[in-house]
Amino acid sequence: MKVVSVINYKGGVGKTTLTANLAAHLAWNGRKILLIDLDAQASLTFSFISPDVWEKSFAPSQTIQSWFESFESGAPKPLSDLIDTPKVLASLLKGKGSLDIIYSHLGLINVDLDLATKLGGASIGQAKKNFLTIHRRLADGIDTSLRDKQYDLILIDCPPNFNIVTKTAIIASDYILVPARPDYLSTLGISYLLRSVDALIKDYNDFADVNVGQKTPKIDPKVLGVVFTMIQEYGGKPIAAQRPFMSQVRRIPGITVFPEYIKRNDSVFADAPQYGVPPVIRAYNSGSHKSVVEGLEDVSAKVESELGL
Repeated sequence: MKVVSVINYKGGVGKTTLTANLAAHLAWNGRKILLIDLDAQASLTFSFISPDVWEKSFAPSQTIQSWFESFESGAPKPLSDLIDTPKVLASLLKGKGSLDIIYSHLGLINVDLDLATKLGGASIGQAKKNFLTIHRRLADGIDTSLRDKQYDLILIDCPPNFNIVTKTAIIASDYILVPARPDYLSTLGISYLLRSVDALIKDYNDFADVNVGQKTPKIDPKVLGVVFTMIQEYGGKPIAAQRPFMSQVRRIPGITVFPEYIKRNDSVFADAPQYGVPPVIRAYNSGSHKSVVEGLEDVSAKVESELGL
C-alpha cells in the first residue's frame, strides 16, 4: 500500500479535481483506492456526497475532524470506522475496482489550533517526544487500522497550507504530488513548499534519532512530481501565456515535471460535484470519454508506473 499526499500552497489549482479523478480512474483500472479529505474546505467530500447527506450522516461523528478530536478522550477511534463507500460511484465502477473515502469537516481548521497547544513540554526531550507523537498521529492511524484493508493506494487531499494537519499527512506519506496551474501565483510557492517539506523531514528524523527508548521510524517521502492542470491549448500545445511558467518550474533543481498535463475543461469539471461522481467515471459509462480523460489517462499511467502499482 502506498500513501500519496496531494498538495500546493495555492488554492484553485485543480488539486481536488485532480485527486478525485485520478482516484476514480485508478479504481476504474481495477485498483483499490482510499481517499482522505484533510482540507477543511471539504471540496473533495462534497464531490462525492451532498451537504445534506454529509450534515445528517457524517458531520456529527464520522469525519476526519472527529477522529482527531477522539484523542482527547484517551480512546481514539480507528480510522477504518470512518470509511464510506459512495454507493452511486460503486455501482458505476461495475466491480472493476473500488473507491472509498474518509470525509472532511468544515471545523477541521480548529484541529490545528488544538494540536499546536500540545507541542510544548517541560523539557527539550519532552517537547521532541510531543512533536513526534502529534506529527505521527495520521501515520500511526493508517498503520494500525488501514494496513489490513489492502488498499493499493491512499490519496490524501491536503489543505493549501503547511500547518500541523498537513504535516501529519506528509509524515504519513510515501510520496508527494504537486498539482500546479501554470500562472504566476500557482507556481510561485513550489520551491518554498519543497524546502518546507525537506525541513520537516530533517526535523522529524533528527527528533526520531534522539527519541531514547522508542522505535520511531524515520521518514523519506519522495516528490512524485508536478502535474500541470487547467492547461489551455492552441494548435495542440499550451498557450503562449502559460508556457513560460511551465518552463520556470522545469528549471527548479531536483523537480520532476510530468510531461503529461490536464487540460482546462470547464464544461466538464466546473459542475461535476453536483453529480457525486467524478467526470471520468461518468464519461466511461456514457462512452464519450475521450475529451474528459485526455491527459488524465497519461498522468494515471505515470503514477501507476512510478508507484509500482
